[in-house]
Amino acid sequence: MTAKKQKTESKDKKALRLAETTDVSPEQARELMRKHGKDSPKVEKEAKNFKAEG
Repeated sequence: MTAKKQKTESKDKKALRLAETTDVSPEQARELMRKHGKDSPKVEKEAKNFKAEG
């Protein structure tokens, strides 16, 4: 497996985990991770706020 593919799978797993814990869609989770950083506590807070607003 190439390094790029491993990195993509890792991002996908993090996005799925965020989606499961905050009830946003996986695509919304990926978008929030792009905006706020993938490991930041801020992204989880933003995901919860996003779900509460929508």
